[in-house]
Amino acid sequence: MGIEAPAKDLSPRLEGIALADIEVPKGREEEWRFTPLKRLKGLHSLSEIGNQSDFEILSLGSFLHSRIKNDSPFAASDRLAAAAALLPQNVETFTLAKETISENVLKISFPQSSDSSSLRMNFLLERYSKGTIILAHHGSGVMSSALEFVVEEGAQVTVVSIFDTERTAVTAGQHSVNLGKDATLNHIVLTLGGDLVRLTTTVKFTGTGATANLTGGYFTDAGQHHEHRLFVDHAVEHCTSDVMYKGALQGDDAHSVWVGDVLIRGNAIGTSTYELNRNLLLTEGTRADSVPNLEIETGNIQGAGHAAATGRFDDEQIFYLMSRGVPEVQAKRLVVRGFLADVIARIPDQDLRNSMIAGVEKRLGQSDPRFDGLFNE
Repeated sequence: MGIEAPAKDLSPRLEGIALADIEVPKGREEEWRFTPLKRLKGLHSLSEIGNQSDFEILSLGSFLHSRIKNDSPFAASDRLAAAAALLPQNVETFTLAKETISENVLKISFPQSSDSSSLRMNFLLERYSKGTIILAHHGSGVMSSALEFVVEEGAQVTVVSIFDTERTAVTAGQHSVNLGKDATLNHIVLTLGGDLVRLTTTVKFTGTGATANLTGGYFTDAGQHHEHRLFVDHAVEHCTSDVMYKGALQGDDAHSVWVGDVLIRGNAIGTSTYELNRNLLLTEGTRADSVPNLEIETGNIQGAGHAAATGRFDDEQIFYLMSRGVPEVQAKRLVVRGFLADVIARIPDQDLRNSMIAGVEKRLGQSDPRFDGLFNE
């Protein structure tokens, strides 16, 4: 468990500041103390863009795609996100028109083929629209991104981000979300691949009655670093946020970091919020840092809480399955699959759900002999 820090530490605070005026982190800062900076391949210190990140629109649904000049501010939480937002010449913009219900998803693939690249995207869901966005990262390159989601009054959006890159890949950036009155966000992150993945997600409520559901899962294998940082800003009254992140870790030097910060401002009466992080350590040599923070500036709320736990296999669960004839290795696979099922089940695409389950099972046992034979039964 890490040392708790004030929730405001992750709040976006670099908007409107020139990149040259933002100090390059040295690793001792609160927002960087868990991150191995050398493995970021310079993404945190970029002063000029190397390449514009490649992307492919696999399906557009009812969204409209345009490219505009990059001259609008971005509420960055750290220098890496600020660089990803400020350096690209253009902003890739996707808009779902007012009252449009998109039956088909917007699906974008990021091949991550360059040594170092950056990208900025904006997603706008106009009033009372409803859509699903799937963002799939793969490949072996190095990429940083600044993605903004504006969800206007009464709109509903589901955002699924999949990080299933090669083991040499580095992926980092920020998702910045603004929720209007009675808007709904379902934000789902599943992290499997990469040498390093670092994603900061910030949510700001700008209208009353909005709801944010933030769900994440990660399977961190030997030598991988998976870091998920969240900041939820309850700045208006009668909004709801629910955070659930679960991770399974396996192999020497597998390291996960989860930091969840929730700020309830003094005028945010009627707020309801809860954040949960659970980590399952499958082998020796793993490390899971879990830091939930909750800052409350008013007592007039519906409820607020947080919980975090890290542990190993439940011996009773394994014993129960083995007593019914399930081999030990198979029993452990079922436990891991069940542990992450809450996250994978929220992905609104059956083929993608099946692919993610297969991805977890493929990795399970690759770094530990106790799972040998798992796929030869």
